[in-house]
Amino acid sequence: MIAALLLAGCASEPAKKIARQPDTPLTSAPPQKVAQAWSLFTENAARSYGVDQKLVDAIIAVESGGNPTVVSKSNAVGLMQIKASTAGREVYRAQGRHGQPSKSELRDPVKNIDIGTAYLRILQRQQLAGIRNPETLRYATIVSYANGAGALLRTFSRDRSRAIAMINALSPEEFYQHVQNNHPAAQAPRYLWKVTTAYRTI
Repeated sequence: MIAALLLAGCASEPAKKIARQPDTPLTSAPPQKVAQAWSLFTENAARSYGVDQKLVDAIIAVESGGNPTVVSKSNAVGLMQIKASTAGREVYRAQGRHGQPSKSELRDPVKNIDIGTAYLRILQRQQLAGIRNPETLRYATIVSYANGAGALLRTFSRDRSRAIAMINALSPEEFYQHVQNNHPAAQAPRYLWKVTTAYRTI
């Protein structure tokens, strides 16, 4: 019965993809199920880029519910809801490649997870570099994944070094509250809450 529902929900995908991932959850699946379904791919990518696997899993759970065929109104594609012209282009540039990933590339679960995890590494090692507390860095990465690191840092200061210093002066709880109260994007506080909640249940 579940297999039939999954096949019906992903009719545009070849049957062999569904057969390879029989437990791929629908968007209502709990985060643990999503994490289990894609664990082989997220584990490889997380190890390759030095990123917390649970963070990758939590972002997938919130962004797509584990459905690799999802495309948003803003043209974010696949498991990690990657926009080719922003995160995709940035990852390509960091890898010394020109252009940006195609939509078909982003629909491929392995490539989507690889690009999304590579982008998390860019956020943590470049744009958010210097944040010392691992929990605060995780919160900052989550917010930046959805709304950009620049928007987050500017809630502290227009000077990047000063913003990082101000973040380091806060506890993780104070940083979390700062995002809730000060981030200009209305969806940012809720996104942080949703991914953090998923992270804690995986």
